[in-house]
Amino acid sequence: MSPKYEARGPEAEFEPGSRGRVLRNLLGITRVRDMNEAESQALELAQEAALDQFAQDHRFTTDDIRTLHRLWLGAIYPWAGDYRNVNIDKGGFQFAHAPLIAGLMEELERGALRRNTPCRAGSDTAVARALAEVHAELILVHPFREGNGRLARLLALLMALQAGLPPLDFGPLSGRGKHLYIGAIHAAVGRDYEPLSGMFARVIERTRRRAASNWQ
Repeated sequence: MSPKYEARGPEAEFEPGSRGRVLRNLLGITRVRDMNEAESQALELAQEAALDQFAQDHRFTTDDIRTLHRLWLGAIYPWAGDYRNVNIDKGGFQFAHAPLIAGLMEELERGALRRNTPCRAGSDTAVARALAEVHAELILVHPFREGNGRLARLLALLMALQAGLPPLDFGPLSGRGKHLYIGAIHAAVGRDYEPLSGMFARVIERTRRRAASNWQ
């Protein structure tokens, strides 16, 4: 992910000595490998904290999303939990312009989050649709400078647990499935959630298979 327009403030700065590869951070990390490890470890801790903080019948809000981002990255980046001030694109795809983010997140709260959380137990098809809609809308806004994809997966995991599913196995969204995943996100621009719903259905199927094999 790279900024398309000039960024301002701490989120625009790189850590001295990182050769422009690592954003300025609170830990003084300069190597990409070290930052990836720090973020991964922090994400595991954030997941545990979120499980304690959010009840099964909780309706998620945009403040909760900011809280999750801060739980995860607050010890690493000074701007964790704050909406980004830089316009960004990935692979030529332009995400929401920074000045529009606050309003778009309010729409997300009134719309997809209100309709789909708490995520109720039901058919796998219905749960997959709920996960897909929230996930796609959050990704398309891309509210934070970094970590949007992993944050959206964390929210999907919490929603799935509300619906009585085991912790999700996101394997179908990565590897050879990554190209299909990107295409499904693009389809969601036009409110077509079917491709991503199908992918989340495969995530749920794989999750159930893995859970069953662990019990054997």
